[in-house]
Amino acid sequence: MKRVVALLVVLVLAGVGAWLAWPSAPEVRAQEQRITVLDGPAGDQRVELDTAFYPPAGGGRAPAVLLAHGFGGDKDGMRAQARRLAADGYAVLTWSARGFGASTGQIALNSPDYEVKDVKQLVDWLARRPEVRLDGPGDPRVGIAGGSYGGSIALMTAAHDSRIDAIVPQITWADLADALFPDATGKGPENGVFKRMWAGFFFGRGGGEIQGLGGLAARAQAPARPLTAEEARCGRFTPDICRVYQQVAETGRATPEAVALLRASSPVTVAGRIKAPTLLLQGQRDSLFPLGQADANARAIAAAGTPVSVAWFDGGHDGGDGENDWLYEQTTAWFGRHLKGDGSPVAKAFTVTRDAGRDPGTRQRVRVHPETGGYPGLGGTATTQVTLSGPDQNVANPPGGSPAAISTVPGISGLLGGGGQGNVSVSLDMPGQSASFESAPLTRPLQLTGSPTVRLRVSGKGEVTLFAKLLDVADGVQPPTLPAGLVAPFRVTIPEGAGSTEATVALPAVDRLFSAGHRLRLTVSTTDMGYATPARAASYQVGLASAALAVPTVAALETPATGVAWWVWAMPLVAVVIAVALLVTGRNRPRPASAGSGADVPLEISGLTKAYRNGDKAVDGLSFRVERGQVLGLLGPNGAGKTTTMRMMMGLIRPDDGEIRIFGEPVTPGAPVLSRLGSFVEGPGFLPHLSGRDNLELYWAATGRPAEDARFAEALEIAGLGKALERAVRTYSQGMRQRLAIAQAMLGLPDLLVLDEPTNGLDPPQIREMREVLKRYARDGRTVIVSSHLLAEVEQTCSHVVVMHRGRLVSAGPVSVLLDGAARTNGHGPRLEDVFLDLIGDKS
Repeated sequence: MKRVVALLVVLVLAGVGAWLAWPSAPEVRAQEQRITVLDGPAGDQRVELDTAFYPPAGGGRAPAVLLAHGFGGDKDGMRAQARRLAADGYAVLTWSARGFGASTGQIALNSPDYEVKDVKQLVDWLARRPEVRLDGPGDPRVGIAGGSYGGSIALMTAAHDSRIDAIVPQITWADLADALFPDATGKGPENGVFKRMWAGFFFGRGGGEIQGLGGLAARAQAPARPLTAEEARCGRFTPDICRVYQQVAETGRATPEAVALLRASSPVTVAGRIKAPTLLLQGQRDSLFPLGQADANARAIAAAGTPVSVAWFDGGHDGGDGENDWLYEQTTAWFGRHLKGDGSPVAKAFTVTRDAGRDPGTRQRVRVHPETGGYPGLGGTATTQVTLSGPDQNVANPPGGSPAAISTVPGISGLLGGGGQGNVSVSLDMPGQSASFESAPLTRPLQLTGSPTVRLRVSGKGEVTLFAKLLDVADGVQPPTLPAGLVAPFRVTIPEGAGSTEATVALPAVDRLFSAGHRLRLTVSTTDMGYATPARAASYQVGLASAALAVPTVAALETPATGVAWWVWAMPLVAVVIAVALLVTGRNRPRPASAGSGADVPLEISGLTKAYRNGDKAVDGLSFRVERGQVLGLLGPNGAGKTTTMRMMMGLIRPDDGEIRIFGEPVTPGAPVLSRLGSFVEGPGFLPHLSGRDNLELYWAATGRPAEDARFAEALEIAGLGKALERAVRTYSQGMRQRLAIAQAMLGLPDLLVLDEPTNGLDPPQIREMREVLKRYARDGRTVIVSSHLLAEVEQTCSHVVVMHRGRLVSAGPVSVLLDGAARTNGHGPRLEDVFLDLIGDKS
């Protein structure tokens, strides 16, 4: 019983407070070169693109990823992500788009005649690289990822080049005309309201990076280079774009020429031609390209039968958390599934980031990601009618449109409470310029997911420009808050002699929980600082044509309220109490198994079977044996049953059939022989507020074994954390956490060491060091079992391999024998990756 309790304590300590930080990217050397392309309507314009190529870690042929930068950026800004992708086994090409960085040419807004032609020739270049896997002559296995401007080129290129195999566009547009001239009544950009400030960032300089307050502040520290007269007038834009911008900036209205030019660079016009599986990552804090832009892309792509998933994350052009870790995970999973063909689990049709409170140890915000298998669009899967009340109210547009109301100010919205503050912004309306209508206090929480609609009546004369917004009002608790800082601009024209007109207005799409007791406030204003408004003074009257506000909901996404659960605090305390009790009892380490059948065999698995609840088998009749001194690689695609096998090996779950013996003793939960096994499976878990040393000492104390048996010096030498060992684990990078977890598994220098993906997050020198550590560990007479997806690393580290597929054993034996028995696939002989793909029958 004591042993069972001790095992439970260890699991508690390993599971409570796990915190994943951004992994350290291995050092990958970039190969920089200039690539000449020909573009333009006639294909006769010569452009030099400044590029950097990152070969895949581990060598061999690998799928390629084109990594595109945002507006105003260049290839250098993509260096960290490119290295990380290369370390994950991709051949990566970054480039500065025409008109940006050191590339020549002028900005054409991702036009099919210019930027799209450029990228198609970069795909040609990749097809000639020996590091890139091919689907056919001149056809590389390739995906494209990028944000904003880079997201658009991913969509546009996929529509024009059938060789693109998967794309992950972030925070980008569907219809650039609609994005810059939005109209919440659905009449199109010809009737839209000019997004003056964002357009100014785009066109005013034609090269300044758009990334919110941080980027602007950084650039403000360095004096700008003096501009030529042409640069001051047009930046690096093509003449036709410059001319159109100057026209619309003067009038505040979209001309037919402007709409045609912007739509030529709009994915929605060609989205029906996209056949590459598409993951759309759109920011919830984005007044430039709001969620409706991703919705338009998703509907157009899905209509052609192409697989598409949509995720709304906490970020965007206006700030927020950014969720870099999570976005990278989603991107690599998508590419893993559709480029590598490794069966990676990918996002469902629709995912939303939500705030789940604060971590009790770190006090950092916790975010959850509910998802659903069907994309609900902006209308949700159901609608809740909320009754608004309030009389018709008089509003005025001030002379010159100033002073103006403030919602989100491009580039500096963080100063108003937006950056990283839980997807909330402050709204400031000027007296006399706005009308408000409110609901009664809510009797129960209301989770809005999508775009609410309301029908308004506007009285007056001529054309009226208005801005609608939905606020969350909590009396006596906080000022009214504007979710995501978004407003819905719209224009209505009152017919001559009619006196009034009605319009159905689609409010901004958001994901927002309105708590019980809060009220919903609809505010309609005549001005907004971010938009162009009429200069002529005028007065109008605004009222409710219908009292019903239609609020879309998606029940499948509902997330239970998340406070600080009692067990978050109780379980660590209970673990400490039990650990002290075990120390008091003075339990000694169990003696090794007595001599007998198999007593000297570290691991023997016979007929192991484990089925899911639905009857499908995770492990099916698995049998193999591991000897002393071996470093065994456990290989297989996702879903092969590797982790399930490891968990049964550790006694965490019981098999349905078959047997596992460690040093001749059968494995059962709490079996004494498990003290001879050290393990690290399914990621590191530590108490984040404790130091690395304290975590290790507490873990060992929970085993009830004497401190002198821990061999702390050897384990800490392996960790190589230096002074960081005395810091709180919450400050560690993923690589540091990984090394600490491996040191924890090696405490006591167990006879059998089981490690799941031990090199995740380690840079190349650390991987090489880990490789030698494992080999040396086995040479001393112990045994190591390693699960890994880095086949090249397994080839260099492991003496033996076991290959699994769909729960069954495919092959087992020395690595050298597998390679010697394989046909040569290239001038360097067979590689483990090729053998592995042959064995599981997957050449895709």
